[in-house]
Parts: sequence; C-alpha cells; structure tokens
Amino acid sequence: MDKKILSFFGLAQRSGNLITGEDTCEIHIKKGHVRLVIVPQDASENTKKKFRDMCEFRKIQYVVFGRREELSSAVGKSNRAVYAIKDTAFASKIYSLIMESIEDLNSLGGE
Repeated sequence: MDKKILSFFGLAQRSGNLITGEDTCEIHIKKGHVRLVIVPQDASENTKKKFRDMCEFRKIQYVVFGRREELSSAVGKSNRAVYAIKDTAFASKIYSLIMESIEDLNSLGGE
C-alpha cells in the first residue's frame, strides 16, 4: 500500500478528522459530518453494502481500498472495518491518492 496514503490517514487521525469503527462512522454519516468513507477490501460484503448504500443516499464519496490490518495500524487502532474522513481537504487528498494507487495497480496488472 502507498505510504503516502497511510501518512495522510495518520495526519487525519492526529488532527481529529478521522473517524473509525462501524457504529461511530454510521452516527457521523447520518449527522452529515463525513466527506469520505473508506471500507477495507477484506471487510464483510454486508458492511460494504451497508456503507455504500448509506453513502450513495447522502452523496458521500465511498471507496473500498486496502486491508484492515494496514489501515488499522496506520492509525493505531485494532481491526477497524470502516474509516470516515470529516475534513473536505483531507477527504479530497486521500481520495485522489487512493484513485492514483488503484490506477497504478490496474496498469501494472494490464487491466
């Protein structure tokens, strides 16, 4: 995983702009505090669908990316299945880095 993405996760955590955990993220999404939701690839299909639907309904950016272990260790939490970014600038930067990383992986794989 791109170290820049993990660095921005850590910065967002330290600045109070990262929310982790399913229940906490759901509360903040429903309150309108969230700009980006990230669900790890190894989260359950039910979790992915639940948050994808929630984000589509509220017009929040949503992406499936990374692994639980990597993302959790980047923010000093254990085994989190959902991450939400509150700040617009952080959300925009992290989303663009994730999209670049996905494009790079696709080009390496020949897709």
